[in-house]
Amino acid sequence: MPPLDPTPGAAARPCHPTPTLTDRVTGSLVGAAVGDALGGPVEGYSPDRIAERHGGRVQGIVGPWNGDDWRTARPIAPYHKGDGHITDDTLMTHALVRVYATVRDHLDAYAVADHLVPDLITTPRWIPELEAEALPLQRVFLAEKWLVARLHYGHVDPREAGSGNIVNCGAAMYMAPVGLVNAANPAGAYAEALDVAGAHQSSYGREAAGVFAAAVAAACVPGATPAAIVDTCLALAKDGTRTAIEAVAEVASAYDDFEPALAPLRTAIAPFDTVGPDYRAPSLGARRPSRLHAIEELPIALAMLLIADGDYRHTVLGSVNYGRDCDSIATMSGALAGALRGAAAVPEPWSTTVAEASRLDLRAPAAILAEVTREVFAKDRTRRRAHESAFTALTAPE
Repeated sequence: MPPLDPTPGAAARPCHPTPTLTDRVTGSLVGAAVGDALGGPVEGYSPDRIAERHGGRVQGIVGPWNGDDWRTARPIAPYHKGDGHITDDTLMTHALVRVYATVRDHLDAYAVADHLVPDLITTPRWIPELEAEALPLQRVFLAEKWLVARLHYGHVDPREAGSGNIVNCGAAMYMAPVGLVNAANPAGAYAEALDVAGAHQSSYGREAAGVFAAAVAAACVPGATPAAIVDTCLALAKDGTRTAIEAVAEVASAYDDFEPALAPLRTAIAPFDTVGPDYRAPSLGARRPSRLHAIEELPIALAMLLIADGDYRHTVLGSVNYGRDCDSIATMSGALAGALRGAAAVPEPWSTTVAEASRLDLRAPAAILAEVTREVFAKDRTRRRAHESAFTALTAPE
């Protein structure tokens, strides 16, 4: 439990110390990876089936859905999901951090073509779910392989390469670094993520990437609250993404525990979700461009953040037990709760187990990204002052 606010009359209200920038970056990236690992083994299932399989709600790191048969059991094989293994969400997030570490400035769609794609196809890395070293391209799904097909082989203009891909959360799931580099500047994060995601996604998939990055940036604002983060998203989001967040947030506001909210939240998002009720058997109209629809993952992540009032543990557990694409939901909600409350909010036993099981240093990417974030801010300040000076000269009296 966090310490209590000593202010008279507020003895029951938790007091959360203001995290530093490095603290928030670490909390966000570690929080995202832990959420990813917790959600992986139950991805694709309903809340009822999850509870049946685990004898109640998932409360932490669990093993593979099919136990020791994970190597051959369909539809999961050959991936070892569970036991603290991160999935493609974290692999892609860390790859984007490496791009920032190389460019050391704001990114655009060309940075994806010039740096992210080569990272996916040239350097073998440890892939926890495969329990082997492999190219990241061999682990990511078709929506991410699209990047390589379009940019490396097709030589498509990076700004337009996302057109034609299925519309899902593929780009949004790894956009937390964009929000962190633009910490406390949601509008900047939104614009940068839309540019970056243009190489990967179109329509409401690209929009979700922008809004998620903005939400992470908003979570870094000192004094931010879950409600303020959602308000920021609503101020920036367009079309079905905005309407979906609004509808789901309204439902979430009536709950302070995820258990009774699971079914109402699914009902609220259903009109905007093209996948349909059976996650593993998408509808004929699934994942097609639309101005009326939204991905499911981001609105639900925001809803869980609201219900838990920003508490990391409850935000992520709500996301995991929601089922469906819960590894991506928990990746997003974990990134938001970690940015909001800092690294100490992420339970240490979870982060240690995930790091050891996945053979990853979860804090090293955060240290690099925090350093890059400061460098980018310094460059932004120099550019802003040069603009101010030029504009002052431009508008000087004759």
